[in-house]
Amino acid sequence: MKKKIILALVKGVLVLLIINLVSSYFYKRFDLTEDKRYTISKEAISLVSKFDSPVIIDVLLEENLPAEFSKLQTETVLLLEQFASKNKNIKFDLVDPLESNASREETLAELQQIGLTPANVTIEEEGKISQELVFPWAMVNHNNKTVRVPLLKNKLGASSEDRINNSVQQLEYAFADAFTKLATKQKKRVAVLKGNGELNDIYLTDYLSSIREYYNIGAITLDSVSNNPQKVLEQLKSFDLALIAKPTEPFTEEEKYIIDQYIVNGGKSMWLLDPVIMEMDSLFNENGSALALRRELNLDDFFFKYGVRLNPVLVNDLYNTPIVLASGEANESQYNPLPWIYHPMVFSKNDHPINTNIEASRFQFTSIIDTLSNPSKKTVLLQSSSLSKPEGTPKPISLNILSKKPNKEQYLGKGNLPLAVLVEGDFNSVYTNRIKPLKLKGSIEKGVNNKLLVVADGDIIKNQLRNGNPLPLGYDKWTNNTYGNKEFLINSINYLLDDTGLINIRNKKVSIPLLDVQKISDYKFKWQLINIGLPIVLVLLFGMGFSYYRKISYAA
Repeated sequence: MKKKIILALVKGVLVLLIINLVSSYFYKRFDLTEDKRYTISKEAISLVSKFDSPVIIDVLLEENLPAEFSKLQTETVLLLEQFASKNKNIKFDLVDPLESNASREETLAELQQIGLTPANVTIEEEGKISQELVFPWAMVNHNNKTVRVPLLKNKLGASSEDRINNSVQQLEYAFADAFTKLATKQKKRVAVLKGNGELNDIYLTDYLSSIREYYNIGAITLDSVSNNPQKVLEQLKSFDLALIAKPTEPFTEEEKYIIDQYIVNGGKSMWLLDPVIMEMDSLFNENGSALALRRELNLDDFFFKYGVRLNPVLVNDLYNTPIVLASGEANESQYNPLPWIYHPMVFSKNDHPINTNIEASRFQFTSIIDTLSNPSKKTVLLQSSSLSKPEGTPKPISLNILSKKPNKEQYLGKGNLPLAVLVEGDFNSVYTNRIKPLKLKGSIEKGVNNKLLVVADGDIIKNQLRNGNPLPLGYDKWTNNTYGNKEFLINSINYLLDDTGLINIRNKKVSIPLLDVQKISDYKFKWQLINIGLPIVLVLLFGMGFSYYRKISYAA
């Protein structure tokens, strides 16, 4: 009997050893989740496979984490294990950035200096409230280059559960984005068009710095069209996308024809336009008012060909972002945030790869884009709220409206106004069957399949300044709020330039069930008893049963 038992134990141990040996050579994980949470996309696998030398990832989430960040840590580790299984060069480690208490303040300053801002978390446990600093970041290192990866995705008004869901949902994209920045060797080219009163470079600094990790950036001045149009066109055709950021002066027919030929030849374009002249600074005068006027850019016929029309009206929206005004005098001045109906807060419908899972965007004195019937496909990416309405121009705008409560009834049935439209299709020349403003070698009228984006707000790309230095795009220094302008515009340029791998990864949806904090508190003792007491009882019962079995066996 003893020999049989020993032999059975030896066989069992050998089987376990063989299974472990085989599993060390063959990795396979079965994803049984409904949303395929643990199955990384083909696009992400393709990115990871490009690395033939070590990629070291430091995850700054380690030990003593609040419950929600423990979940984020777990999901991050599971994802990185998946990446490591696809490429053995992917290595990762969990790091506590504040492990050394002796230099805590110095470490905090160093981390924030390189852009790793902490999350201040309020923890409530058994009636006690405490504050904890957590750094929800990862650092991806490859060949002496480092890319920061934000693990926590905040969203205005989001609950704790929504915040974790949003963060987990964007994890694969966040790391894939970092891998893209590290692996890209041949970059596409983006031209920033100048010569028609566009935004100064300092107001484009943050956006251009952000996309520089994906694309090479240059400037093309259309002033030279009058002297050497052929040269300007050839220069422009060497770029993959043209960015037109808030022009304030009309385009000549010659300039339009150059851009037209660029588009017909396959060049992508992103148009950020203000059809109405109105700035917040214009209201800071003795009267606190200014007149909103139509801005003539001479582009109506140009966009008509593509099936869109910029309507020179202002959008008045009850869902809006605040402005900050001072009240009082000298040292007694107080700065109060006030709702401003001409600065809509624009929430995404999450119905397109560009607008999926982005924060609400901030628009300022925006207009409306009308879509017209033609063969091109038009997609409204962003629109005003259901409680918004158009207001025609010219129109006096005054700060005095802050003291008046809007009448909600006046907005009903007038909202959901298009503010950003993507146009896709076969783009033919705007100057087909028309007299050409100038002669160009190799000009064509029938174009190829193409894309362009039109946004009825030039300031969507404008970053604020502090002491003459640019701040992150989307950040409002007066209210300390951060909006999703940068995310929207980066997604847009990725989509326009056919970087659909990252865009497709963004579309992955994950639903993470979280524990109910109230139920945990109410049923804490019950589950402690089940988890601790039940195993002990089962062990005792097994021991008693085994002793009884041996007693019977030996008695026989």
